[in-house]
Amino acid sequence: MTARRAFLGIDCGTQSTKALLADADTGETLSLGQAAHEIVERPDGTREQDPAWWIAAAIVAVTAALARASGALVAGIAVSGQQHGLVCLDETDRPLRRAKLWNDTTTAAECVELERRVGGRERALALTGNVFLSGYTAPKILWLARREPDMYAAARRFCLPHEYLDLWLTGQFAAEPGDASGTAYFDVRARRYSDAVLAAIDGDRVWEAALPPLVRSLAVIGTLREEAAGALGLEAGIPVSAGGGDNMCTAIAVGVTSEGPAAMSLGTSGTAFAFSATAAVDPEGEAAAFCDSTGAWLPLACTLNCTSATEWICSVLGFDHARFEAALDATPPGADDLAFLPYLDGERTPNVPGAAGLFAGLRIDHRPDHLVRAVAEGVTFGLAYAMAALGRAGVRPSSVAVTGGGSRSEAWTQLCADALAMPVTRVEVEEAAAAGAALQARWAIDGRRPDPPRVQRVFEPRTDERLVAAATRVSILRELARSGKV
Repeated sequence: MTARRAFLGIDCGTQSTKALLADADTGETLSLGQAAHEIVERPDGTREQDPAWWIAAAIVAVTAALARASGALVAGIAVSGQQHGLVCLDETDRPLRRAKLWNDTTTAAECVELERRVGGRERALALTGNVFLSGYTAPKILWLARREPDMYAAARRFCLPHEYLDLWLTGQFAAEPGDASGTAYFDVRARRYSDAVLAAIDGDRVWEAALPPLVRSLAVIGTLREEAAGALGLEAGIPVSAGGGDNMCTAIAVGVTSEGPAAMSLGTSGTAFAFSATAAVDPEGEAAAFCDSTGAWLPLACTLNCTSATEWICSVLGFDHARFEAALDATPPGADDLAFLPYLDGERTPNVPGAAGLFAGLRIDHRPDHLVRAVAEGVTFGLAYAMAALGRAGVRPSSVAVTGGGSRSEAWTQLCADALAMPVTRVEVEEAAAAGAALQARWAIDGRRPDPPRVQRVFEPRTDERLVAAATRVSILRELARSGKV
């Protein structure tokens, strides 16, 4: 009996690592494994993880996926990783400290300082296509240099989470334009590191030695080394493609690899993104001017609080997912004039890293279901704001495909269509970032572009004046947060 060829996608997310095996012929999912992560959180905005946790989780997840697809022959591997995280390596390529994550907001002062050093906001946009936001990698490196100078001096190389996993898998130190474009020291137009930004971080460091060399996104960067193969239960020598950031791999899985619908991911964070054949820059810098992980561009806007906010309110109320769905479906739009600003972790779009969450209009007759509805609406209006930021970068979609854990909710997906005032399609994709990584490996190794995912259902928008009024209330709260008044 001939072994079934498959491609392995490994997604290192914020809350867990997933490993997915996709059939080499059809691209369909054969099996999935998962292992949870710890996260270090502090009130000052610190969000960190030990890279050793990612390796341990990858071993558990891959082992589980292989066990559930007995007899599968892994023909290639790719890694998807949470974007922007800073991994600091010593001279032996061992991490020196915990990685600062994408949702770490301790670097607000360093963003201001970097903007000053490069000559202002407009100059930053001209140099890279992006401004300095607290989630990005550039201010994290400056933070390390200013706050932990001994650790910075000891660091020999810096990389992103997916690049570190690639290094562990293959022994090769490499970067590809998609994930690299989320560092804020990468010029998305020229597809190269920005010498001016790196000099602004540290004019004395030899950055050519400190950062991973750039390769094409659809390149094979190396093969699985023996030590990693033994830990994962695989044969050494399996080719490994360049992989990418989780948003870039999600784009591959949901079919955002050519002109067409935009996409929105309802995960821990919320993202809205679209394909572009040319560099697409938001003149206000709120939408990120990213490259994708196939050779094109992926303008993207990210909100820090998405399912993290809905899971929070469910934990406060003791609701499970079924109870959340029932509350959202049964409560009228506008939550009887209760509004919620979902900035529990600060916010990135708009850029207010020090902001906090806020209920407004709370009355004695409001019930737990109203709180659920208000939180879901606040998160969704934030995504609509992010979609508007994409519009300034030239994105004009007629529909949006949704993915991520939140898209499993019928009521929430309908709310997305209502808030965006356009059709929303739910596509049949399981664990999109891991699936996209597997499909990228197949594309790089077998030369096969993925087929568009099947549409599961289309949600048509509905107009309700109560929802329009609710969006206005949240917009007022947003502007108050931007001005520092709440």
